[in-house]
Amino acid sequence: MKSPVFFATLQEVRALLIKVIMKKLIFTLISFCIMTSCTTDQKNPFFETYSTLHGAVPFDKIEITHFEPAIREGIRRQQAEIDAITGNPEAPTFANTILAYEKSGDMLQRAGTVFGNLLSAETNDELQELARKMMPLMSQHENNISLDEKLFARIKTVYEQQDKEGLNSEQKKLLENIYNGFVRSGANLKGEAKDKYRALSQELSLLTLQFSENALKETNDYQLVITDSTQLSGLPESAIEAAAETAGEKGVEGWVFTLQAPSYGPFLTYADNRDLRHELYMAYNTKCTHNNASNNLEIVKKLANVRMEIAQLLGYDNFAEYNLQERMAQNSESVYKLLDQLLEAYTPTAKQEYAEVQALARQTEGEDFALMPWDWAYYSHKLKDRKFNIDDELLRPYFELNNVKKGVFGLATKLYGITFKKNPDIPVYHKDVDAYEVFDKDGKFLAVFYADFHPRAGKRSGAWMTSYKEQWIDEKTGENSRPHISIVMNFTKPTQGKPALLTFDEVETFLHEFGHSLHGMFANSTYGSLSGTNVYWDFVELPSQFMENFAIEKEFLHTFARHYQTGELIPDELVQRIVDSSNFNAAYACLRQVSFGLLDMAWYTRNTPFEGDVKAYEKKAWEKAQILPSVAEACMSTQFSHIFAGGYSAGYYSYKWAEVLDADAFSLFKQTGIFNPETAASFRENILSKGGTEHPMALYKRFRGQEPTIDALLIRNGIKK
Repeated sequence: MKSPVFFATLQEVRALLIKVIMKKLIFTLISFCIMTSCTTDQKNPFFETYSTLHGAVPFDKIEITHFEPAIREGIRRQQAEIDAITGNPEAPTFANTILAYEKSGDMLQRAGTVFGNLLSAETNDELQELARKMMPLMSQHENNISLDEKLFARIKTVYEQQDKEGLNSEQKKLLENIYNGFVRSGANLKGEAKDKYRALSQELSLLTLQFSENALKETNDYQLVITDSTQLSGLPESAIEAAAETAGEKGVEGWVFTLQAPSYGPFLTYADNRDLRHELYMAYNTKCTHNNASNNLEIVKKLANVRMEIAQLLGYDNFAEYNLQERMAQNSESVYKLLDQLLEAYTPTAKQEYAEVQALARQTEGEDFALMPWDWAYYSHKLKDRKFNIDDELLRPYFELNNVKKGVFGLATKLYGITFKKNPDIPVYHKDVDAYEVFDKDGKFLAVFYADFHPRAGKRSGAWMTSYKEQWIDEKTGENSRPHISIVMNFTKPTQGKPALLTFDEVETFLHEFGHSLHGMFANSTYGSLSGTNVYWDFVELPSQFMENFAIEKEFLHTFARHYQTGELIPDELVQRIVDSSNFNAAYACLRQVSFGLLDMAWYTRNTPFEGDVKAYEKKAWEKAQILPSVAEACMSTQFSHIFAGGYSAGYYSYKWAEVLDADAFSLFKQTGIFNPETAASFRENILSKGGTEHPMALYKRFRGQEPTIDALLIRNGIKK
């Protein structure tokens, strides 16, 4: 889950997560996860308990035809489990109501998790068509449960009488989450209001799916074909080789550049041809605005309005008020306070950064040259190279993917003692995916870990972490059922002449998503719905962004960064240049994130329906955080999957919120030693293993000994001395 446009992390784009507040049926983080499940056909692998190693998903036996019967049977089974709860003649208790509900829907969850993850990582027309068919069915089932008056009455009874049961803190947290989840899903609604909620939630599920499909189609449909080699001027050999291979794959003469991050990013950074940079920039930044079937302009309006209407139906003024009730920020005032603090602190430096890049461009192009967004990466790179003599192509040879994997896995070993063993016997959903067994420091099995590194037509853009199985503990036997975690990215692919050589940004993204995976792998909770990354959205990015700090630490880089041809360790002098350049244009990057946060809040603090011009509204919403000139045709909202089709609606600020936390947390590691085992053990015990069993601020203070302040972030970015 890294940050926006290039890595839609999640960042740029950690997750088309459609949150349907129903527990077991949730489109979850760090991925666009749709809940579905099993079948009465005994050949259907979802129907029986998986017989694979560690109970891993038998991808080699799953076919698209398995999903629909699995969904229908899974719904039938969970409904029978719910009926058993509501038909129980005994008085409601934690065991016969809350725990029974927590354990319901296992078959549905298993098949649905696979279905949802494949929609993000390995989709196709048939799978997407099936999703459109199943979404109304799934939404109806979710509503049947969340609006079941008998079920809610039992849950409410347990909630109101919880002091009589002597529940422990984790049981109380589970009860609180389930009760609040039902209330927030319309359980208190009556009559027409309840029917309205059903209709709106079904509409929302279909709109989010359509938004995502349109964004993926627009990304995949575009290609910039170059047949004149002179138009490749400025591009590094790695980008040219990749474009030639893409052309070969598509059966096209010459070189093909796409809107996938490993193609788009280098072109905007290095291509001397300004007209072509402009063309590619506009293709990317006008996605889903064209007069075709993939246009998302009206869908944006509908999504914002439907979420507002749902919130107001539940008694809130707007969707942000509804969503932030279960966030660390708690309300929109706290979010705007953070965004305003960042604006005030970073804007003066951001303007200086812009002036420097503009000055360099005018030295080259003349005093009348107007720096436009498609020029920013190009001239920023030239300025960075001039100031620090460093760029991605200089670093790539030291970041060969296999070496980076060794370094990242080795970092986890140094910090926590865990080890990774690649195991080809664990089935995977695509030949490019690697599966690992993860073992704890005592040698015990810890988790299954999947890694999927390279772009392809069936994979949405960005990078994210997800899970195929949550961790939980059987209260009767004490068995600790371990999680199955996956990270999915879109890194530079190998070519015929070279292995996959990553950019420094890609190394940071790897660390980011791996941080999420550690949060999942170290989970140690009794209940699956409280384990791992099932935490507040503005806390979930702490473990991921924390790991990015290691990217500029020499002690870490020296563990793996060797030249892929010579084996030479990355020179200290080059490492120092990485460190020196780490805050290059940091203020601009901060304001860019703030602008996305402002746009998100503008859409979801509305309390009246939006019927205006999406592009004009967007430009007004984030104008105070904009440094570069505005482009009339460009539109972020129509492709902003994080906030329209994901889990970050009224939550994009959480990247900066968590950045405050991660800077403060890493400052303790800097004090004690970046590999300090005691500090790492405390971080694991108090942050990574606890999941959502306690309020995140209580967990953070237990680790850090104090509440975080913005100071550590300002110091790290060089804004404050």
